[in-house]
Amino acid sequence: GSPTSTSFTVAVQGCSHGELDSIYEALKTYESQELQAENPERSGKIDILICCGDVQTLRNPADFHALNVPPKYKTMGDFHAYYSGRKVAPILTIMIGGNHESSNYLQELYYGGWVAPNIWYMGAAGVINVCKNIGTGENFHKIATLRIAGLSGIYNSHHYSLGRFEMPPYNRGSLRSVYHIRHVDVQRLKALGSTESINHQKPDASTNVNRTIDIMVSHDWPRGIAHHGDTSQLLQRKPFFREEVESNTLGNPASEMLLHEL
Repeated sequence: GSPTSTSFTVAVQGCSHGELDSIYEALKTYESQELQAENPERSGKIDILICCGDVQTLRNPADFHALNVPPKYKTMGDFHAYYSGRKVAPILTIMIGGNHESSNYLQELYYGGWVAPNIWYMGAAGVINVCKNIGTGENFHKIATLRIAGLSGIYNSHHYSLGRFEMPPYNRGSLRSVYHIRHVDVQRLKALGSTESINHQKPDASTNVNRTIDIMVSHDWPRGIAHHGDTSQLLQRKPFFREEVESNTLGNPASEMLLHEL
């Protein structure tokens, strides 16, 4: 429906591969041509951009050693300009990590943090509340909250139960395992699925105590997700998925579990 004063307008980007400039430009065009046309009385602004991994947060060429892509794809991209402050993201941007990242930088922010002004990384696993406020001073009050959970990386059964042992400079193996999802991070998110707090209080929407998750973000597909869309069209475009779809092995089993729990 049309945006209201208490709703959030959220844009979702898949892999961005360092092309932040073109993404923000496309959203600016959409705001002016679509959102304002739908409701001229409002500003027609997108509140949040969610990036689902592969942002390639390269700060300078020294980060190339931590990026697992073929040499021909090792280009600086746009992120360095936002990291340095030369540019500022025009939309609050929430990102998770994928499997094509500057892993050394994201490892520094295991629990999440600002990777650049107005660009928030959710860490290996994290939850944030994004609030919409109006007024100032004594008249300041919150009118809406969006609760977002994110799980960075991709699933690999060989590393899932291990701890975090990788550190730069990476070797050929750790360059890949560093972005593999770990069981401990999945369990941290799973703990949010409880409907009661430690002192057995009921969820409180006004204070966000044990509030349910509104949006769950992951980089690889949750297992079984192919059965919640146009499966026939998917298999027409990607026939090599058929065996995995039929055996229900396509996707991340940990993410599937989280979707049920959260």
